Amino acid sequence: MNKIIPYLKTAKALSGYRLWVEFDDGVDGVIDLHEWKGKGVFEAWNDERNFQSFKITDHKKIEWSEDIDMDPDAFYLQLINKTFQEYADNQQFLRYSH
Repeated sequence: MNKIIPYLKTAKALSGYRLWVEFDDGVDGVIDLHEWKGKGVFEAWNDERNFQSFKITDHKKIEWSEDIDMDPDAFYLQLINKTFQEYADNQQFLRYSH
């Protein structure tokens, strides 16, 4: 069984540095990112308008700027309340092989 984490389908910025995300298998929910605000490159989020300004890249990552992006796989695992090991059980396949 192929255990590739589903692609991010859509995302919406919410107040309080939260994102509502939906994956292509229908899993959705709210991810709280407020603890990142003001740390390192995330100083840009001190102005919440910068947090609310993002795009979903061709590789289905969430990108705020050239310096700030996040891979939503961790968001998916948080929403289904599983660790990577619990989800993949040694059956993970790479999306992009060389």
